[in-house]
Amino acid sequence: MCGRFVITSAPEALRKVFGYIEQPNFPARYNVAPTQPVPVVIVENGKRHFRLMRWGLLPSWVKDPRQFTLIINARAETVREKPAFKNAIRRRRCLIPADGYYEWQNSGERKQPYFIHPCDRGPIGFAGLAETWMGPNGEELDTVAIITAAASTGMSVLHHRVPVTIAPEDVARWLDCSADDASDVMTLLAAPRDGAFAWHPVSAAVNKVANDDAQLILPITEDEMAAAEAARPAKKTTARKIVASGDDGQGSLF
Repeated sequence: MCGRFVITSAPEALRKVFGYIEQPNFPARYNVAPTQPVPVVIVENGKRHFRLMRWGLLPSWVKDPRQFTLIINARAETVREKPAFKNAIRRRRCLIPADGYYEWQNSGERKQPYFIHPCDRGPIGFAGLAETWMGPNGEELDTVAIITAAASTGMSVLHHRVPVTIAPEDVARWLDCSADDASDVMTLLAAPRDGAFAWHPVSAAVNKVANDDAQLILPITEDEMAAAEAARPAKKTTARKIVASGDDGQGSLF
């Protein structure tokens, strides 16, 4: 799945890759987290556009966002049936530009973060679904979720799910929603092939959303991992609030 990601490519480089009209200027981000505004590429009136949307999809039929589970991911296997996604997969497909993402692997009683990036180090586009939620007073909020698929054999050592990335040659097909049908794009919703991505362990500093700098993606050694583990305080056991969801837990974070 995908619970944090990074955007390090220069704005003009991303514009050339994804071909949107606007010329936005934004800083590199090394710890993009749910509920934050994220760059989104979407086709409107036949042209590609850059938009900022909240990461955490809100279906249009939600009455009170405070009572709705945060949905940051959508499962490829059920995206055409789930009420939260079945309209968006037909009409509001989009891309989320990124340069990599983080995953957490169980390591004893702790979870070790890893930075995962394409082997060619170029920017990628996560397959996304967008929805505009309108509040009772006419306010509008553009929101987005990232589609995930079952991990390939190689990547499954980190997590059983991975974000779907759309290959450059498939971008136009994915973004074209003019047919109001998703039948021809469902084959794109698959995990990257083995060997397309590489990963390495990184500091647990990424666990804190407030940390957002280039040090987060630097690899750490086994000795540094062991030292960090030894320095951590004992883990406290606390009760966790469970919020009911109509989406089979697709909005859970890690």
